[in-house]
Amino acid sequence: MHLDLTLVAELLALGTCTGFLAGLLGIGGGMLMVPFMTLILSARGVDAALAVKMAIATSMATILFTSVSSVRAHHKRGAVRWDIVRTLAPGIVLGGLVAGAGVFSLLKGTTLALVFAVFVAFSATQMLLDRKPAPMRQMPGTAGSLGAGGVIGFISGLVGAGGGFISVPFMSWCNVAMHNAVATSAALGFPIALANTVGYVVGGWSMPSPLPGALGYLWLPGLAIIATASVTTAPLGARTAHAMNIKQLKKAFACTLYGLAAYMFYKSLG
Repeated sequence: MHLDLTLVAELLALGTCTGFLAGLLGIGGGMLMVPFMTLILSARGVDAALAVKMAIATSMATILFTSVSSVRAHHKRGAVRWDIVRTLAPGIVLGGLVAGAGVFSLLKGTTLALVFAVFVAFSATQMLLDRKPAPMRQMPGTAGSLGAGGVIGFISGLVGAGGGFISVPFMSWCNVAMHNAVATSAALGFPIALANTVGYVVGGWSMPSPLPGALGYLWLPGLAIIATASVTTAPLGARTAHAMNIKQLKKAFACTLYGLAAYMFYKSLG
């Protein structure tokens, strides 16, 4: 598959949209990127099961760039809870490595598509319900943070998302203010992406290259184009998040996620 102008335009558009949403909602962009990249790769002859895996891996790798870009904008506003980042990051790295290097390569692409569909639907439901946390709940101690980080890193690795769909509701549940939760989720995206990207390369190292420029399950040309676009728009999304009430936007976005979850469920049927 060569990089024709249509493909480049599709990847640029995808990167532009996902970068903006990563900064705006702290979701890492993977929930949009994986279904659309699966569609792009499948339309160009990549086996459906493998397209899902490559979409997930490439999506996760882009978070290395969008995380740095969006967290800088959040940090300038003092919104990142670095104390939470330090307590959750060790578990996130362990969970991500287990997922990326081990479980991900063993599972079928159709199974991963089903897992992705379930968690995107779960995330959409969380956005629609907008539940308020119990007033006395706090972030857990060291052991609890290690376990919570492990779960966030592991599940993120299976679905190629930055963990915001788990970490933002989790921090809100622990009475972290929403703007702080979104900003902190953006910062957590980097250790999530780093651990899982290493895992995807290791896990797919012996696999015959399905595309020019593939490294393990990563598709480097697609990564370069999407990352370039998303890094440009992620800070804009972060600035927008601080300037508006995003409750109505989240409801509209949740409806979009249900549609994407349905598409990935369809792909899981093989």
